[in-house]
Amino acid sequence: MAVANTTKTSWRLQEIVAHSSNVVCLALGKNSGRLLATGGEDCRVNIWAVSKPNCIMSLTGHNNPVECVKFNNSEEQVVAGSQSGSLRVWDLEAAKILRTLMGHKANICSLDFHPFGEYLASGSMDTNIKLWDVRRKGCVFRYKGHTQAVRCLAFSPDGKWLASASDDSTIKLWDLTAGKMITEFTAHTGAINIIQFHPNEYLLASGSSDRTIKLWDLEKFKMIGSSEGEMGPVRCLAFNLDGCCLYSGAVDSLRVYGWEPNRCFDVVPVGWGKVADLAICNHQLIGVSYNLTNVSSYVVDLTRVKKSGSVIQGVIQDDQPLTEPSPKGSTLRRNYDRPLTTCSTQRVKQSSESDRRSPEGERRSPSSEDEKESSAEIRNPEDYKEIFQPKSAICRLIPGLLLNLPVASSTPVLRVEPTMVATAPRPIPVVTTRPPTSNHPPAPHPAPPLVVAMAKAKPQPSVILSTRNEPIGLNVGDFLPPARNNRPSVLGDDEALAQIRKGHDTMCVMLTSRHKNLDTIRAVWGSGDVKTSLDSAVSMKDLSIVVDILNIVNLKPSLWKLDLCTSILPQIEELLQSKYESYVQTGCTSLKLILKRFWPLISDTLTAPPSVGVDITREERHQKCKACYKQLKNLSNVVKNKADQVGRHGSAFKELQLLMAPLDY
Repeated sequence: MAVANTTKTSWRLQEIVAHSSNVVCLALGKNSGRLLATGGEDCRVNIWAVSKPNCIMSLTGHNNPVECVKFNNSEEQVVAGSQSGSLRVWDLEAAKILRTLMGHKANICSLDFHPFGEYLASGSMDTNIKLWDVRRKGCVFRYKGHTQAVRCLAFSPDGKWLASASDDSTIKLWDLTAGKMITEFTAHTGAINIIQFHPNEYLLASGSSDRTIKLWDLEKFKMIGSSEGEMGPVRCLAFNLDGCCLYSGAVDSLRVYGWEPNRCFDVVPVGWGKVADLAICNHQLIGVSYNLTNVSSYVVDLTRVKKSGSVIQGVIQDDQPLTEPSPKGSTLRRNYDRPLTTCSTQRVKQSSESDRRSPEGERRSPSSEDEKESSAEIRNPEDYKEIFQPKSAICRLIPGLLLNLPVASSTPVLRVEPTMVATAPRPIPVVTTRPPTSNHPPAPHPAPPLVVAMAKAKPQPSVILSTRNEPIGLNVGDFLPPARNNRPSVLGDDEALAQIRKGHDTMCVMLTSRHKNLDTIRAVWGSGDVKTSLDSAVSMKDLSIVVDILNIVNLKPSLWKLDLCTSILPQIEELLQSKYESYVQTGCTSLKLILKRFWPLISDTLTAPPSVGVDITREERHQKCKACYKQLKNLSNVVKNKADQVGRHGSAFKELQLLMAPLDY
């Protein structure tokens, strides 16, 4: 591995032997930038942690070389397409094959997962594009129009469009709702290798073998920019996380482009050869390339890269005067409207029976028999457990947290939290565990240290009141040494102080850990993503953190969305059965808000007749409403058992029982 000094902008991270035969394809996990999938002529898909030399998992099942691989948005699944045209989807958490999908007649060239639903798109050398329902193991729709191999597919960030790029030099934009093509872009003169949607604005970038990058306005459907500075075919593109510029992975260099007007801000020499994929993580750009059986990874420090300002002379010929950069947050065009819940009317048109079983040989995917032939061999149990095990104490849900990356609102839940350890001369990404947390009530009512014995003479109260003037569970005698010969001993000041301070360090560790966790949640909260904040709080396995967050969310009911209910209802069940009065009060308040705001929606959704065709958002909403109903039924039993209590608690539970009465009908 090359060593980077403090002045280097780029360096090689590592080189690994990825397969026993030639590597054919690879893909980085775009959410965290930490996972790498490689496909080879040995018919295997290998999963790696970036910067670690050992393979985590080896996925088998294909009988032909793997031509294309892709992670889903949450990096919990990976799909691989083979030379024979078959697709296999693996669940990385469960370490098993999830689906086998068949229907293409030739090599799989491109793949992409829908940002919200359980759907994926595949493009093939047979010129067809297929939209698959992973749950039902079938093809939902087939898009025809290209005349040559489909080299790249990309769903728009709002999940409404699908863009496809082909060797026929065209880009087609498909409307998933209508099931038809919206427009076609034809300005390229060579095969198009890569397309990338802008993270926020209605803008699409494309890179071609004609050595140009073009940008397309998706409101007016016209080209707004074209670069001419590439030294070879354009294979990789990546927008900066805030969308301020576009990175292009050229041969042995990284180029940084702006648009309106066209200009090149910077050219960074990188010895990565023909780079195959890019991802951004912690203000660093990760690039990966392959040659024969080897895969190499490289890092570019984006803090040392120009993203605005002066133009690199001689790269772009542009006679237009440079304009001042737009103020942060302002845009020239419309932004994507990402649904916060599934309560929208977006629909994907269902294919007819003739599309499902066409004369061209398309068929429904085989079920368990073919799937049993596939396997996921865990080669590095330690790394696998840290990264993919759902019961891990750390969370990959918020990769931007300690890495200062913005977190997308649609990001689903994961179980590993990558951090950067700053070791000279450069930071090396590793996976670390979080200090243990404990389920103690929040300040100003801390629970006793773990080393303090529970009081023996005085029985513990069944409910610890939120307003109390004495500590719970402390016995003064536990702080004194045992008497000798039945005669109390006399302690010196130092010994007495040592006894009193015995649990101090433990309490400090616990409070420090809690403070760190709250800082972590606060960092995510600052991005405005309440769902991600709550999910990360739940993943910390500390009810006191959940209570703190709920106390804030309860003050502003408009923050509640259907997505929040599915995450927090299991936690509310624990809160209602807690011995801490403050926890019970918070749980009651949250449950009351959920019932008042969402029960009509849940009831109407579950009782509504099925719709015609396939409606992605409706199916997602139905699944979430079904999950909420099941959780509410469980909670109704808890509420009934506690409604007989006397006092303030009894009144709160009686009110909840009345609100939950419709659940029984």
